[in-house]
Amino acid sequence: MTHQPGATLEHEASQPRARGRVQVSSKLRDGRSVIDELAMSGSMKALFPRTDTTALDTMLINTTGGVTGGDRFFIDAVAGPGTTLTVTTQAAERAYAARGDTAGRIETHLSVAPDARLNWLPQETILFEHMNFERSLTVDLDPGARFLMVEPIILGRVAMGERIHDGRFRDRVAIRVGGQAVYLDGVALTGDVDAQMSTASTLNGARAIAALVYVCADAEAWLEPMRRLMPETGGVSLQSPDLLTCRIVAADGFALRRALVPAIRLMNDDEIPRPWML
Repeated sequence: MTHQPGATLEHEASQPRARGRVQVSSKLRDGRSVIDELAMSGSMKALFPRTDTTALDTMLINTTGGVTGGDRFFIDAVAGPGTTLTVTTQAAERAYAARGDTAGRIETHLSVAPDARLNWLPQETILFEHMNFERSLTVDLDPGARFLMVEPIILGRVAMGERIHDGRFRDRVAIRVGGQAVYLDGVALTGDVDAQMSTASTLNGARAIAALVYVCADAEAWLEPMRRLMPETGGVSLQSPDLLTCRIVAADGFALRRALVPAIRLMNDDEIPRPWML
């Protein structure tokens, strides 16, 4: 693997609280997807649960329990030719309260080779009051590759009655096929997030939201099956014949997961990563 995510970012914070990196790639062996290359350092680890499928499942673990100001984490995953690689997280990621102006960051780069599939299925990211958190996801697909992504976000610790009246969140997603951008998305929240997300034009007071993206030549065939699964607060669009996008809004994380799990199963041959099981 030649990609070195975040090489220019590691020196931006003078005293980062935590650093971590995982690099993993897959290859075919006897018809199964197996580990090709693996490197881990710092507070980011990876486990590989055994499954009954031919895919390689990777479960990421942030041993610090969350992200706060000055933390830096980097993830690099490559689905090699003809393989299927699923990447998930052991638990929800937590963006903790941060002191000062230095954000915590997670930078992820995914690559999908010809005739390969990569499923990016992290569990929820929970944003805490006073968080300062930035993340980016860059995906490069070869023509003919397949990619499924789910990114759920929870605004505050709902069970504790927490609301975010002060915080900063930046999120960027870029998906390229053959070097051409096919999907660009971004979120920028600053200040009283609860007030901003309580209007009818935003979340109307909902506390959980998710984006699902599917890139594949057969995307159009999944439009109607996905629409039949959606709750009233969810919607599915076909951006192009090979790009399907979905947004779901829910009152809390549990309601969001109840909507997401059937959608993931539908789009992933009835498979769901073990940490996602309700």
